[in-house]
Order: sequence, then C-alpha cells, then structure tokens
Amino acid sequence: MKIESMEKLFLEELKDIYDAEKRLTKALPKMAKAAKSEDLKAALKDHLAVTITQVGRLEKVFELIGAKAASKTCMAMKGLVEEGEEALTAEGPEPIPDLCLVGAGRRVEHYEMAAYETLKGIAQTLEMAEVEELLIANLQEEMDADEALSEIAISLMEGAHAGKEEMPAEKMQPASNKAGTRKVVNA
Repeated sequence: MKIESMEKLFLEELKDIYDAEKRLTKALPKMAKAAKSEDLKAALKDHLAVTITQVGRLEKVFELIGAKAASKTCMAMKGLVEEGEEALTAEGPEPIPDLCLVGAGRRVEHYEMAAYETLKGIAQTLEMAEVEELLIANLQEEMDADEALSEIAISLMEGAHAGKEEMPAEKMQPASNKAGTRKVVNA
C-alpha cells in the first residue's frame, strides 16, 4: 500500500485501531464470562464499557478529520483475539485459567497502547489538538486497564502462593539469577 502523506498514514492507522476496538467489544464479554475471579470478571466488564466509549471517541476523530468512520481489518488484533479465545479454554487448577485470560488481555492492551501512541504522535505532528486529546484519553484508559490487569495477576499469584509451602528463596529465582550471571544490556 502506498501512503503519500501523514494525513493518509493517520487515516490508515485510525481505521486499524477502530477495527481493533470493535473486535474487542465482541471478545470482552466472552472473557468476562470465562473468568473465575470476581475481580477479573469486573475488570473485563468495566473495560467493555470503556471500549464502547473509546469507539465513540474514534468516531468523533473521524468526524473531526472529515472522514467517514470505517474499519480496515486489524490483522494484529484479529490474531490477539484468536489467541485470547485459546485462553478461554485453558484448563488447570486456579488461578491458571484466569492468569491465561490476564495474559491475553495484557497483550491486547499493549497493542492498543502502541497504536494510540502512534496516532497521538501523528496528530501532534499534524497539529490536530482536539484529535490528540481524544487519543490521549483512549491511551490513558488502555494504560489504566493494563495496570488493573497487572494488579489482578499479582493478586491471583499471591493467592495461589499463600496455599503452598514456603520454598527456599534460591529455588524461586530464575536459574540465570542464581549464580548472579544475569546482566542488563543497554540498547
């Protein structure tokens, strides 16, 4: 696909995230239904309401740039939703199925955050302040959802750990950390 201008790039990215958000309005109810944890179930239901609001904001963005609200298939979200459907069928002792749902949800949030960061940057470059504000609102909500899912995962893992015997600290560390060989590489 040939993209000849920043405006065209913005429109293509906007169509992509619009499709992604609309796909999520169908996937989130299934995830909420599958969740065992009441906290996770509530977070997914809450994020469905937020996602519906985000779709409305994106429709406002289309209006502000003088374009018809339209989707183009977001292949990334299509794949993430398919992966999330695998998480719906995860079996195992608690909290494993819910942690699978959290992982799928967090991958979705990170994709959305990247998309909104990109759109926000283009809007800023094109000096579309009102559009940028709408995108920032969606971005912040994605960041909040990711944080909530992270906190739920920690709570689920702590709950699972509370029922087990204490393991010696050296058995809980990754193998690469036992000998102190793990290094942080600056990129």
